[in-house]
This record gives sequence, C-alpha cells and structure tokens, in this order.
Amino acid sequence: MGVRDFCFNEKKMKNIVEQLKLGEVVTFTAHGSSMSPKIKNKEEVTVSSNISNLSVGDIVLCRVKGNYYLHLIKAIKIVKNKGERFLIANNKGHENGWIGISAIYGIKI
Repeated sequence: MGVRDFCFNEKKMKNIVEQLKLGEVVTFTAHGSSMSPKIKNKEEVTVSSNISNLSVGDIVLCRVKGNYYLHLIKAIKIVKNKGERFLIANNKGHENGWIGISAIYGIKI
C-alpha cells in the first residue's frame, strides 16, 4: 500500500474552512500517512487562521487542484502580478503544486 495523503473530503472541510475564515481555531483528526512522522494518522491537530507570517516548513491547511491538504510549505516565491506563491508538498517528497495565499486557510499550531 502506498502513502496516503492528508487529503480531506469537501463536505467535512467546508465547515472547518468556514470556521477558520471567521478567525476561529479549529481542532480535527487528520487521516493519512503522507506527513508522518510530523503528523501521525488519526492524530488530532489544531489549526489557526493566523497565516500572516508563513514560512518554509510550516504545515498549512490548504486547497491544491480542488483537494484539501494538511501539508508543508516547501518553497515560497514572488511572482510578478501574482504576489507570493507557495509550493505545497507532503513529508515524503511529493509536491502537490503552487498556490496563492487565498488557497491557504490555516496553519498547524
């Protein structure tokens, strides 16, 4: 069996994202092994909506290509006319893709 991503279904995440947009701190159970050993399967994680000072190595709740992930920021770059872009990846080396700040909803605390 391969590595399972910390990827969540739309219905469950919609409520969590709405809470984060309201400035709340949210705790939920993560599922998958792609972030091990930083996050273990079925571990409770707490996420804050304070994403004002993101850096490489932060674990963020985000949306990449239509899927929600609790993954690492692997790199940050500035793109002309687009601002900061964040490369999202799991802890096993798989890169999910580049996203803007609007696709990041919270940071693991």
